[in-house]
Amino acid sequence: MTHYGILCLGGTGHLNTMLPLGAELQRRGHSITVFSDARAERRTIEAGFNFRAIGSAEVDPDRAKVTGLRALFQGIDLFRARVIDSLREAPVAIQQAGIEALLVDMSAFEGGAIADSVQVPFITVCSSLMLYQDNDIPPTLTTWSYNPIWYFRLRNWLAYKLLWLLSRPVWSAIADYRKQCQLPPYSTYNDCFSKLATISHQVAEIEFPRRKLPPNFHFTGPFHSSIGRSKVDFPFEQLNSLPLIYVSLGTSRNRIKDLFSLIAEACATLDVQLVIALGGGLEPEEVSQLPGNPIVVKYAPQLELLKRASLCITHAGLNTVLESLNNAVPLVAIPLADDQLGVAARIAWSGAGELLSLSNLDVSKLRNTVQKVLNQKDYKRHAVRLQSAIHHSGGVKYAADIIEEVITQTKMQATLDLTRTL
Repeated sequence: MTHYGILCLGGTGHLNTMLPLGAELQRRGHSITVFSDARAERRTIEAGFNFRAIGSAEVDPDRAKVTGLRALFQGIDLFRARVIDSLREAPVAIQQAGIEALLVDMSAFEGGAIADSVQVPFITVCSSLMLYQDNDIPPTLTTWSYNPIWYFRLRNWLAYKLLWLLSRPVWSAIADYRKQCQLPPYSTYNDCFSKLATISHQVAEIEFPRRKLPPNFHFTGPFHSSIGRSKVDFPFEQLNSLPLIYVSLGTSRNRIKDLFSLIAEACATLDVQLVIALGGGLEPEEVSQLPGNPIVVKYAPQLELLKRASLCITHAGLNTVLESLNNAVPLVAIPLADDQLGVAARIAWSGAGELLSLSNLDVSKLRNTVQKVLNQKDYKRHAVRLQSAIHHSGGVKYAADIIEEVITQTKMQATLDLTRTL
Protein backbone atom coordinates (compact mmCIF):
# COMPACT_ATOMS: atom_id res chain seq x y z
CA MET A 1 0.00 0.00 0.00
CA THR A 2 1.08 3.59 -0.66
CA HIS A 3 1.06 6.72 1.48
CA TYR A 4 -0.34 9.39 -0.84
CA GLY A 5 -0.03 13.09 -0.24
CA ILE A 6 -2.63 15.45 -1.69
CA LEU A 7 -1.26 18.94 -2.35
CA CYS A 8 -4.17 21.24 -3.15
CA LEU A 9 -5.71 24.64 -2.74
CA GLY A 10 -8.10 25.02 0.19
CA GLY A 11 -11.12 26.34 -1.71
CA THR A 12 -14.37 24.38 -1.84
CA GLY A 13 -14.14 23.58 -5.53
CA HIS A 14 -10.70 22.04 -5.11
CA LEU A 15 -11.64 19.98 -2.06
CA ASN A 16 -14.82 18.71 -3.73
CA THR A 17 -12.57 17.04 -6.30
CA MET A 18 -9.55 15.98 -4.27
CA LEU A 19 -11.28 14.59 -1.16
CA PRO A 20 -13.48 12.04 -2.99
CA LEU A 21 -10.41 10.85 -4.88
CA GLY A 22 -8.54 10.47 -1.60
CA ALA A 23 -11.50 8.59 -0.13
CA GLU A 24 -11.50 6.09 -2.99
CA LEU A 25 -7.78 5.44 -2.57
CA GLN A 26 -8.22 5.11 1.19
CA ARG A 27 -11.03 2.60 0.61
CA ARG A 28 -8.51 0.53 -1.33
CA GLY A 29 -6.17 0.44 1.67
CA HIS A 30 -3.86 3.40 0.99
CA SER A 31 -3.00 6.16 3.48
CA ILE A 32 -3.85 9.80 2.73
CA THR A 33 -2.39 13.05 4.05
CA VAL A 34 -3.67 16.39 2.75
CA PHE A 35 -1.35 19.41 2.49
CA SER A 36 -3.32 22.63 2.15
CA ASP A 37 -4.11 25.86 3.94
CA ALA A 38 -6.06 25.86 7.20
CA ARG A 39 -9.41 26.37 5.44
CA ALA A 40 -9.25 22.71 4.42
CA GLU A 41 -8.51 21.29 7.87
CA ARG A 42 -12.03 20.66 9.15
CA ARG A 43 -13.30 19.04 5.96
CA THR A 44 -10.15 16.96 5.60
CA ILE A 45 -10.37 15.58 9.13
CA GLU A 46 -14.11 14.92 8.74
CA ALA A 47 -13.26 12.91 5.64
CA GLY A 48 -10.92 10.76 7.73
CA PHE A 49 -7.54 11.93 6.40
CA ASN A 50 -4.38 13.26 8.01
CA PHE A 51 -3.85 17.00 7.55
CA ARG A 52 -0.80 19.27 7.44
CA ALA A 53 -1.32 23.04 7.18
CA ILE A 54 0.66 24.83 4.46
CA GLY A 55 0.71 28.60 4.12
CA SER A 56 -1.82 31.18 5.23
CA ALA A 57 -5.59 30.74 5.22
CA GLU A 58 -6.31 34.46 5.38
CA VAL A 59 -8.74 35.57 2.67
CA ASP A 60 -9.81 39.16 2.08
CA PRO A 61 -13.62 39.12 2.42
CA ASP A 62 -13.87 41.81 -0.26
CA ARG A 63 -12.42 39.30 -2.75
CA ALA A 64 -15.90 37.77 -2.95
CA LYS A 65 -17.09 40.99 -4.63
CA VAL A 66 -14.29 41.22 -7.21
CA THR A 67 -14.79 40.13 -10.82
CA GLY A 68 -13.20 40.51 -14.25
CA LEU A 69 -9.69 41.88 -14.80
CA ARG A 70 -9.43 43.15 -11.25
CA ALA A 71 -9.96 39.58 -10.06
CA LEU A 72 -7.21 38.39 -12.41
CA PHE A 73 -4.60 40.81 -11.06
CA GLN A 74 -5.63 40.16 -7.47
CA GLY A 75 -5.46 36.44 -8.12
CA ILE A 76 -1.91 36.65 -9.44
CA ASP A 77 -0.79 38.43 -6.26
CA LEU A 78 -2.51 35.84 -4.08
CA PHE A 79 -1.06 32.96 -6.09
CA ARG A 80 2.47 34.31 -5.77
CA ALA A 81 2.16 34.56 -1.99
CA ARG A 82 0.63 31.07 -1.78
CA VAL A 83 3.31 29.55 -4.03
CA ILE A 84 6.14 31.07 -1.98
CA ASP A 85 4.61 29.72 1.25
CA SER A 86 4.11 26.30 -0.30
CA LEU A 87 7.65 26.09 -1.66
CA ARG A 88 9.01 26.99 1.77
CA GLU A 89 6.83 24.73 3.91
CA ALA A 90 5.56 21.78 1.85
CA PRO A 91 8.84 19.93 1.12
CA VAL A 92 9.70 19.57 4.81
CA ALA A 93 6.14 18.56 5.71
CA ILE A 94 6.01 15.98 2.91
CA GLN A 95 9.29 14.40 3.98
CA GLN A 96 8.29 14.36 7.64
CA ALA A 97 4.99 12.64 6.79
CA GLY A 98 6.75 9.91 4.82
CA ILE A 99 4.84 10.54 1.60
CA GLU A 100 5.55 8.04 -1.19
CA ALA A 101 3.58 9.69 -4.03
CA LEU A 102 1.89 13.04 -4.52
CA LEU A 103 -1.44 13.96 -6.11
CA VAL A 104 -0.99 17.59 -7.11
CA ASP A 105 -3.88 19.93 -7.75
CA MET A 106 -3.31 21.32 -11.26
CA SER A 107 -3.82 24.82 -9.85
CA ALA A 108 -0.90 24.27 -7.44
CA PHE A 109 1.66 25.11 -10.12
CA GLU A 110 4.54 24.66 -7.68
CA GLY A 111 3.60 21.05 -6.93
CA GLY A 112 5.82 19.49 -9.58
CA ALA A 113 8.86 21.41 -8.38
CA ILE A 114 8.17 20.31 -4.81
CA ALA A 115 7.78 16.67 -5.83
CA ASP A 116 11.00 16.81 -7.85
CA SER A 117 12.91 18.39 -4.96
CA VAL A 118 11.91 15.65 -2.50
CA GLN A 119 12.22 12.94 -5.19
CA VAL A 120 8.64 11.74 -4.94
CA PRO A 121 6.61 10.75 -8.03
CA PHE A 122 3.58 12.91 -8.68
CA ILE A 123 0.36 12.86 -10.66
CA THR A 124 -1.48 16.00 -11.70
CA VAL A 125 -5.21 16.18 -10.95
CA CYS A 126 -7.35 18.91 -12.54
CA SER A 127 -9.68 20.14 -9.80
CA SER A 128 -10.80 23.01 -12.01
CA LEU A 129 -10.97 23.43 -15.77
CA MET A 130 -7.97 21.74 -17.36
CA LEU A 131 -5.16 24.27 -17.74
CA TYR A 132 -3.06 22.46 -20.34
CA GLN A 133 -1.89 25.10 -22.82
CA ASP A 134 -2.69 24.49 -26.49
CA ASN A 135 -2.71 27.32 -29.01
CA ASP A 136 -5.66 25.70 -30.81
CA ILE A 137 -7.74 26.27 -27.66
CA PRO A 138 -8.64 29.66 -26.13
CA PRO A 139 -7.17 30.34 -22.67
CA THR A 140 -9.38 29.28 -19.80
CA LEU A 141 -9.54 32.87 -18.53
CA THR A 142 -11.59 33.96 -21.57
CA THR A 143 -15.13 33.32 -22.80
CA TRP A 144 -13.87 32.77 -26.34
CA SER A 145 -15.33 29.79 -28.16
CA TYR A 146 -13.37 27.28 -30.18
CA ASN A 147 -12.56 28.14 -33.77
CA PRO A 148 -9.76 26.41 -35.76
CA ILE A 149 -9.23 29.27 -38.25
CA TRP A 150 -5.61 30.51 -38.19
CA TYR A 151 -6.29 34.03 -36.98
CA PHE A 152 -8.21 32.73 -33.97
CA ARG A 153 -5.27 30.46 -33.20
CA LEU A 154 -2.98 33.50 -33.44
CA ARG A 155 -5.28 35.35 -31.05
CA ASN A 156 -5.01 32.43 -28.61
CA TRP A 157 -1.20 32.40 -28.86
CA LEU A 158 -1.00 36.12 -28.16
CA ALA A 159 -3.35 35.76 -25.17
CA TYR A 160 -1.22 32.95 -23.72
CA LYS A 161 1.88 35.12 -24.10
CA LEU A 162 0.16 37.99 -22.31
CA LEU A 163 -1.01 35.75 -19.46
CA TRP A 164 2.52 34.37 -19.11
CA LEU A 165 3.89 37.88 -18.78
CA LEU A 166 1.23 38.91 -16.28
CA SER A 167 1.84 35.83 -14.15
CA ARG A 168 5.64 36.12 -14.26
CA PRO A 169 5.86 36.79 -10.49
CA VAL A 170 4.42 33.30 -9.88
CA TRP A 171 6.68 31.54 -12.39
CA SER A 172 9.75 33.45 -11.22
CA ALA A 173 9.25 32.12 -7.69
CA ILE A 174 9.04 28.56 -9.04
CA ALA A 175 12.05 29.08 -11.32
CA ASP A 176 14.13 30.40 -8.41
CA TYR A 177 13.21 27.37 -6.33
CA ARG A 178 14.14 24.91 -9.08
CA LYS A 179 17.48 26.67 -9.53
CA GLN A 180 18.10 26.56 -5.79
CA CYS A 181 17.39 22.81 -5.78
CA GLN A 182 19.58 22.28 -8.88
CA LEU A 183 16.60 21.12 -10.92
CA PRO A 184 16.35 21.77 -14.68
CA PRO A 185 14.27 24.85 -15.52
CA TYR A 186 10.85 24.63 -17.10
CA SER A 187 10.97 25.55 -20.78
CA THR A 188 7.19 25.74 -21.27
CA TYR A 189 4.13 26.28 -19.10
CA ASN A 190 3.07 22.64 -19.53
CA ASP A 191 6.34 21.38 -18.04
CA CYS A 192 4.98 21.89 -14.51
CA PHE A 193 2.46 19.05 -14.98
CA SER A 194 3.17 15.38 -14.38
CA LYS A 195 4.94 13.26 -16.98
CA LEU A 196 3.41 10.15 -15.40
CA ALA A 197 -0.29 11.02 -15.64
CA THR A 198 -2.62 13.98 -15.68
CA ILE A 199 -6.22 13.33 -14.66
CA SER A 200 -9.15 15.60 -15.51
CA HIS A 201 -12.55 15.14 -13.93
CA GLN A 202 -14.13 16.62 -17.03
CA VAL A 203 -15.50 14.43 -19.77
CA ALA A 204 -14.06 14.94 -23.24
CA GLU A 205 -17.54 15.83 -24.54
CA ILE A 206 -17.51 19.13 -22.64
CA GLU A 207 -14.02 20.10 -23.75
CA PHE A 208 -13.07 21.87 -26.96
CA PRO A 209 -11.47 19.59 -29.60
CA ARG A 210 -7.89 19.02 -28.49
CA ARG A 211 -5.31 17.39 -30.77
CA LYS A 212 -2.15 17.95 -28.74
CA LEU A 213 -2.80 16.35 -25.38
CA PRO A 214 -0.02 13.99 -24.26
CA PRO A 215 -0.76 10.24 -24.13
CA ASN A 216 -0.66 10.32 -20.32
CA PHE A 217 -3.67 12.69 -20.17
CA HIS A 218 -6.92 11.07 -19.02
CA PHE A 219 -10.51 12.32 -18.97
CA THR A 220 -12.07 10.28 -16.18
CA GLY A 221 -15.34 12.10 -15.55
CA PRO A 222 -16.39 13.82 -12.32
CA PHE A 223 -15.94 12.66 -8.72
CA HIS A 224 -19.41 13.55 -7.39
CA SER A 225 -19.63 12.70 -3.70
CA SER A 226 -20.91 13.99 -0.39
CA ILE A 227 -17.53 13.13 1.18
CA GLY A 228 -16.11 16.15 2.94
CA ARG A 229 -19.34 18.14 2.54
CA SER A 230 -21.12 19.27 5.67
CA LYS A 231 -24.74 18.28 6.08
CA VAL A 232 -27.02 21.29 5.89
CA ASP A 233 -30.65 21.77 6.78
CA PHE A 234 -33.03 22.74 3.99
CA PRO A 235 -36.80 23.40 4.00
CA PHE A 236 -37.73 20.68 1.52
CA GLU A 237 -41.35 21.02 2.64
CA GLN A 238 -41.45 24.43 0.92
CA LEU A 239 -40.75 22.96 -2.51
CA ASN A 240 -43.76 22.76 -4.81
CA SER A 241 -44.59 21.22 -8.18
CA LEU A 242 -43.39 24.17 -10.28
CA PRO A 243 -40.16 23.81 -12.30
CA LEU A 244 -37.26 24.36 -9.90
CA ILE A 245 -34.50 26.82 -10.81
CA TYR A 246 -31.44 26.38 -8.63
CA VAL A 247 -29.10 29.36 -8.27
CA SER A 248 -25.50 29.08 -7.06
CA LEU A 249 -22.71 31.62 -7.50
CA GLY A 250 -20.20 29.40 -5.71
CA THR A 251 -18.22 30.05 -2.57
CA SER A 252 -15.50 32.48 -3.66
CA ARG A 253 -17.31 35.28 -5.59
CA ASN A 254 -20.55 35.21 -3.69
CA ARG A 255 -21.11 38.64 -2.13
CA ILE A 256 -22.56 40.42 -5.16
CA LYS A 257 -25.97 41.36 -3.73
CA ASP A 258 -27.13 43.12 -6.88
CA LEU A 259 -26.66 39.98 -8.95
CA PHE A 260 -28.79 37.88 -6.61
CA SER A 261 -31.44 40.60 -6.78
CA LEU A 262 -31.29 40.74 -10.58
CA ILE A 263 -31.68 36.96 -10.84
CA ALA A 264 -34.66 36.98 -8.48
CA GLU A 265 -36.35 39.82 -10.39
CA ALA A 266 -35.79 38.09 -13.74
CA CYS A 267 -37.48 34.91 -12.48
CA ALA A 268 -40.20 36.54 -10.37
CA THR A 269 -42.77 36.72 -13.19
CA LEU A 270 -42.03 33.23 -14.51
CA ASP A 271 -44.03 30.17 -13.52
CA VAL A 272 -41.12 28.63 -11.61
CA GLN A 273 -39.81 28.14 -8.09
CA LEU A 274 -36.46 29.76 -7.34
CA VAL A 275 -33.95 28.41 -4.80
CA ILE A 276 -30.90 30.59 -4.12
CA ALA A 277 -27.83 29.22 -2.33
CA LEU A 278 -25.68 32.08 -1.07
CA GLY A 279 -22.56 29.96 -0.61
CA GLY A 280 -21.68 31.45 2.77
CA GLY A 281 -20.78 34.90 1.51
CA LEU A 282 -23.97 36.54 2.74
CA GLU A 283 -26.60 35.83 5.36
CA PRO A 284 -30.16 35.23 4.13
CA GLU A 285 -31.27 38.27 6.15
CA GLU A 286 -29.05 40.48 3.97
CA VAL A 287 -31.11 39.62 0.88
CA SER A 288 -34.47 39.08 2.56
CA GLN A 289 -36.46 41.39 0.27
CA LEU A 290 -35.76 39.69 -3.05
CA PRO A 291 -38.54 39.83 -5.67
CA GLY A 292 -40.74 36.78 -6.11
CA ASN A 293 -40.21 35.34 -2.63
CA PRO A 294 -37.53 32.76 -3.54
CA ILE A 295 -36.21 30.22 -1.05
CA VAL A 296 -32.88 31.69 0.10
CA VAL A 297 -30.39 29.72 2.19
CA LYS A 298 -26.81 30.30 3.26
CA TYR A 299 -25.82 26.82 2.11
CA ALA A 300 -27.82 24.25 0.18
CA PRO A 301 -27.67 20.46 -0.29
CA GLN A 302 -26.68 20.99 -3.90
CA LEU A 303 -26.48 17.35 -4.97
CA GLU A 304 -30.01 16.70 -3.74
CA LEU A 305 -31.55 19.86 -5.20
CA LEU A 306 -30.05 19.28 -8.63
CA LYS A 307 -31.93 15.98 -8.80
CA ARG A 308 -35.15 18.04 -8.74
CA ALA A 309 -34.02 21.03 -10.80
CA SER A 310 -35.16 22.00 -14.30
CA LEU A 311 -32.46 24.67 -14.71
CA CYS A 312 -29.34 25.87 -12.93
CA ILE A 313 -28.24 29.51 -12.97
CA THR A 314 -24.57 29.37 -12.12
CA HIS A 315 -21.27 31.24 -11.95
CA ALA A 316 -19.93 28.35 -14.08
CA GLY A 317 -17.75 26.75 -11.44
CA LEU A 318 -16.76 23.40 -12.91
CA ASN A 319 -18.04 21.31 -10.01
CA THR A 320 -21.52 22.88 -10.13
CA VAL A 321 -21.60 22.52 -13.92
CA LEU A 322 -20.63 18.85 -13.87
CA GLU A 323 -23.03 18.12 -11.01
CA SER A 324 -25.83 19.79 -12.99
CA LEU A 325 -25.04 17.85 -16.15
CA ASN A 326 -24.83 14.63 -14.14
CA ASN A 327 -28.53 15.22 -13.55
CA ALA A 328 -29.21 16.40 -17.13
CA VAL A 329 -29.93 19.93 -15.90
CA PRO A 330 -29.39 22.68 -18.53
CA LEU A 331 -27.55 25.82 -17.46
CA VAL A 332 -27.48 29.58 -17.70
CA ALA A 333 -23.90 30.62 -16.98
CA ILE A 334 -22.92 34.04 -15.62
CA PRO A 335 -19.13 33.69 -15.14
CA LEU A 336 -17.56 36.03 -12.61
CA ALA A 337 -13.80 35.37 -12.74
CA ASP A 338 -10.99 32.86 -13.23
CA ASP A 339 -11.66 29.64 -15.16
CA GLN A 340 -15.41 30.21 -14.84
CA LEU A 341 -15.08 32.16 -18.09
CA GLY A 342 -13.73 29.15 -19.93
CA VAL A 343 -16.24 26.78 -18.36
CA ALA A 344 -19.10 29.04 -19.47
CA ALA A 345 -17.72 29.09 -23.02
CA ARG A 346 -17.78 25.29 -23.04
CA ILE A 347 -21.36 25.19 -21.76
CA ALA A 348 -22.47 27.32 -24.69
CA TRP A 349 -20.32 25.37 -27.16
CA SER A 350 -21.73 22.03 -25.96
CA GLY A 351 -25.32 23.19 -26.47
CA ALA A 352 -26.34 22.45 -22.88
CA GLY A 353 -26.86 26.07 -21.90
CA GLU A 354 -26.24 29.74 -22.53
CA LEU A 355 -23.51 32.18 -21.52
CA LEU A 356 -24.35 35.69 -20.32
CA SER A 357 -21.74 38.36 -19.66
CA LEU A 358 -21.98 40.08 -16.28
CA SER A 359 -20.87 43.40 -17.80
CA ASN A 360 -24.03 43.91 -19.87
CA LEU A 361 -26.52 41.77 -17.97
CA ASP A 362 -30.00 43.10 -17.25
CA VAL A 363 -33.31 41.70 -16.02
CA SER A 364 -34.89 41.44 -19.46
CA LYS A 365 -31.91 39.67 -21.02
CA LEU A 366 -31.69 37.15 -18.19
CA ARG A 367 -35.44 36.50 -18.17
CA ASN A 368 -35.49 35.86 -21.91
CA THR A 369 -32.49 33.54 -21.66
CA VAL A 370 -34.02 31.57 -18.79
CA GLN A 371 -37.24 31.13 -20.77
CA LYS A 372 -35.28 30.08 -23.84
CA VAL A 373 -33.25 27.42 -22.02
CA LEU A 374 -36.31 26.13 -20.16
CA ASN A 375 -38.56 25.91 -23.20
CA GLN A 376 -36.32 24.91 -26.11
CA LYS A 377 -35.81 21.15 -26.09
CA ASP A 378 -32.32 21.21 -27.61
CA TYR A 379 -30.77 22.39 -24.34
CA LYS A 380 -32.25 19.46 -22.44
CA ARG A 381 -31.27 17.07 -25.22
CA HIS A 382 -27.64 18.15 -25.02
CA ALA A 383 -27.73 17.99 -21.22
CA VAL A 384 -28.99 14.40 -21.47
CA ARG A 385 -26.20 13.62 -23.97
CA LEU A 386 -23.58 14.93 -21.56
CA GLN A 387 -25.23 13.12 -18.66
CA SER A 388 -24.78 9.87 -20.59
CA ALA A 389 -21.12 10.70 -21.22
CA ILE A 390 -20.60 11.34 -17.51
CA HIS A 391 -22.35 8.11 -16.50
CA HIS A 392 -20.10 6.10 -18.85
CA SER A 393 -16.86 7.90 -17.96
CA GLY A 394 -15.69 5.84 -14.98
CA GLY A 395 -15.33 8.72 -12.55
CA VAL A 396 -13.39 8.42 -9.33
CA LYS A 397 -12.87 4.65 -9.60
CA TYR A 398 -11.29 5.01 -13.04
CA ALA A 399 -9.08 7.82 -11.73
CA ALA A 400 -7.94 5.68 -8.79
CA ASP A 401 -7.19 2.77 -11.17
CA ILE A 402 -4.92 5.04 -13.22
CA ILE A 403 -3.15 6.33 -10.11
CA GLU A 404 -2.54 2.87 -8.67
CA GLU A 405 -1.26 1.51 -11.99
CA VAL A 406 1.10 4.43 -12.64
CA ILE A 407 2.54 4.54 -9.11
CA THR A 408 2.97 0.76 -8.98
CA GLN A 409 4.87 0.82 -12.27
CA THR A 410 6.99 3.73 -11.06
CA LYS A 411 7.89 1.89 -7.85
CA MET A 412 8.78 -1.26 -9.78
CA GLN A 413 10.97 0.72 -12.17
CA ALA A 414 12.73 2.45 -9.26
CA THR A 415 13.42 -0.94 -7.63
CA LEU A 416 14.75 -2.32 -10.93
CA ASP A 417 17.01 0.71 -11.42
CA LEU A 418 18.34 0.34 -7.87
CA THR A 419 19.04 -3.35 -8.42
CA ARG A 420 21.02 -2.58 -11.58
CA THR A 421 23.23 -0.11 -9.74
CA LEU A 422 24.16 -2.62 -7.01
